Amino acid sequence: MTDQSLETTVGDSGGAPPDLDAPALYDNRELSWLDFNDRVLQLAEDPGVPLLERLKFTAIFTSNLDEYFMIRVAGLHDQVDAGLNDRGRDGRRPTEAIDAIRERALGLLARQAACLGHLRPALEEHGIRIVSVDDLDEAQRADVQARFRRQIFPVLTPLAVGLGRPFPYISNLSLSLAVLVRDPVTQTVLFARVKVPKEMLPRFVTVGDASGDEATFVPLEEVIAANLDALFPGMEILEHGYFRVTRDADFEVSDEADDLLRAVEAELRRRRFGEVVRVEVDARMPIPLRDELTAALGVEDRQVYVDDGLLDCNDLWQIVKVPGFPELRDKPFVSVTQPRLQGEDGARGDIFAAMRQGDVLVHHPYDSFSTSVERFVEQAVADPDVLAIKQTVYRTSDDSPLVPALVAATERGKQAVALVELKARFDERANITWARKLEEAGVHVVYGHPALKTHAKCVLVVRREGDGVRHYIHVGTGNYHATTARLYTDFGLFTCDPQIAADVADMFNFLTGFARPRRYRKVLVAPAHMREGILREIERTIAAHERGEHARIVMKMNALVDKRCIRGLYEASMAGVQVDLNIRGVCCLVPGVPGVSETINVTSVVGRFLEHSRIFAFERGEDRTVYIGSADMMPRNLDTRVELLTPIEDPALKADVMDAVERCLVDDVNRWTLGSDSTWTRVAPDPANPEPRSVHREMMLGHTSRAAETQQG
Repeated sequence: MTDQSLETTVGDSGGAPPDLDAPALYDNRELSWLDFNDRVLQLAEDPGVPLLERLKFTAIFTSNLDEYFMIRVAGLHDQVDAGLNDRGRDGRRPTEAIDAIRERALGLLARQAACLGHLRPALEEHGIRIVSVDDLDEAQRADVQARFRRQIFPVLTPLAVGLGRPFPYISNLSLSLAVLVRDPVTQTVLFARVKVPKEMLPRFVTVGDASGDEATFVPLEEVIAANLDALFPGMEILEHGYFRVTRDADFEVSDEADDLLRAVEAELRRRRFGEVVRVEVDARMPIPLRDELTAALGVEDRQVYVDDGLLDCNDLWQIVKVPGFPELRDKPFVSVTQPRLQGEDGARGDIFAAMRQGDVLVHHPYDSFSTSVERFVEQAVADPDVLAIKQTVYRTSDDSPLVPALVAATERGKQAVALVELKARFDERANITWARKLEEAGVHVVYGHPALKTHAKCVLVVRREGDGVRHYIHVGTGNYHATTARLYTDFGLFTCDPQIAADVADMFNFLTGFARPRRYRKVLVAPAHMREGILREIERTIAAHERGEHARIVMKMNALVDKRCIRGLYEASMAGVQVDLNIRGVCCLVPGVPGVSETINVTSVVGRFLEHSRIFAFERGEDRTVYIGSADMMPRNLDTRVELLTPIEDPALKADVMDAVERCLVDDVNRWTLGSDSTWTRVAPDPANPEPRSVHREMMLGHTSRAAETQQG
């Protein structure tokens, strides 16, 4: 949409105030998300990215798209099925959004297939071959055939469809072969399905022994296809093809659920039988076979996605992780210990002592998660003066010592409390397992309220000191997950500020009991106070600008969707306030609209690390208010989740947070800018600069240098 058409849509030339409810001012959330995954795909297409990293981004693109269809697209189909076809705030009806998504997604899938078509020969030049059975030599084919008989054939179950044999249930995200066979005696043609057993076997069959300089892989489904005669002896194989089904995987737990654990377990069982949302079909599948398959699945034509490339590229992680080939990867980076947390002569520092001297800020993955957050909890468990440890658990990893530390704390006679969020999407089963282990060990496990997700990232340690107690707090922007802490950029604040500590303690009491704090002292907590707190900060910034003071709003988040927050930013721009937004994913705000958002700049950084930190900064004159925390500006975060933002008050720590954001705003390696036509454009490096600006490279170098200087000093 041009600036002129935007002008006529949101207002007129007669001086009437702009209509801030105009659909042109709100991009479609689902299409904006596809724009984000487009940026991921562009990294897979980028010849400047190492080859195995490009293959990694190809896998991430598929994983992202799978979840998108299971949740977001499934939700649109649910609306249509329920007869809810009202226009959204962007003017589209759900059925129109589905069609727009299909058109955009097909284009992305075609690009992904072309990208993989370029990557395969490029990888082959370096010794990594992804080939079909027909490309193998005689010895290799014999090796694969022997492996088929020994490992693959025993776990295959062909399911025929016919009289007394209904069409089999196809599980979510399973890869399958559709096969047409003919009985040479009766001439009867039958349809059969063979599931590719990826749960039990690797997706790619390794030919020979993969070494550090050579590896050959054959897709498992192609090995099965080459041996269909063994599955259907005495039958004539007419046709075969590959397909994959995506089902609705979203669910809601009733607010009235008496037993949240049982309610979530019941919904997880139902998830397997969700409605079919998408059917991916290999382009080589004969059309009659495709028609029979889609008719049996009962899907519309617009739910069928014909793909020229490899189905389920998420499994390419197997090849990405093959040992060796350092020249095809990013140079490894080792996180460093935050200087304030370093002990003498390499010993582990006393985190509590460091916190008593002043707040400590860590920035993962540049600062080590294990020597900061994990060390914090480990020290609390070992300290005889610690009375209680309370922690939120949204997502965690099997190798993280944090949750087992709560068990150890209980065994040492401390009070240990875990607020386990059972409804963390796709981590429900893992969290149920953790919750049961914790309960069996005597940890106080609280599941929260059925209507709310506990998304806040907090650890509270209560320590006896003198004749009283002191609270030690960690508030983060990311999950307590050791693996993602090496891949996601997140901030964490360690503080024993009495007011912040009291606020966090009140939040825990709200979640574990029946307390409902009317107000918090310093932090912003959703669902009760966060949106209003952010809007108040915006209003104060507008007022500062109107007084002639310097005024600027800087926000960094994963998604900006909430209409009231978007309106607040529009109002700030209309008043003349400079607004700089760094948004990794979905952005429903439209920048650069004359008279509405002319002073708003929107950028996105997608690169080596996943930008995950949420930062909200408001500059007014000489004053700067900075919050970090768990919340994005989305209705779900602000209305149906427990979220927490904490202020950063130490001037040096504020400067560190803002330095990271400002580097994101000038990155010219992996930054995109959003235009008033809702299109994202990748920023090209400035040829005048001898070194392109990469926030991830600069932060790695900066933290490594700072740690080295501390050790030398």
